[in-house]
Amino acid sequence: MKSPCVAKCKNNAGICSGCLRTMTEISHWIAYPEHQQLAIMAEIKAITSTHQCPQCQQPAQCDIQAGKSTCWCFEIEARQTLTDSPNACLCRQCLSLMPTL
Repeated sequence: MKSPCVAKCKNNAGICSGCLRTMTEISHWIAYPEHQQLAIMAEIKAITSTHQCPQCQQPAQCDIQAGKSTCWCFEIEARQTLTDSPNACLCRQCLSLMPTL
């Protein structure tokens, strides 16, 4: 089974510090169909993106911008962000580094 796991697992307020999956993504991984697993891995690796992260300027994924009704970041604890706009979506890496509220 394909997985983005890098064996450096640590639950950082709802997101793994190693692979950057949410705890929901990790716990449901085996039940996800392969196309969903591949889509999540593509988002984590920034193969697919909706915008540039305002913090690091790297590709980032916002599921709302992609047309979904919820976003992956809704599953993690709220973070304090340093962006000027409350609607600016950070990439998984930058968001995982932000302190929780």
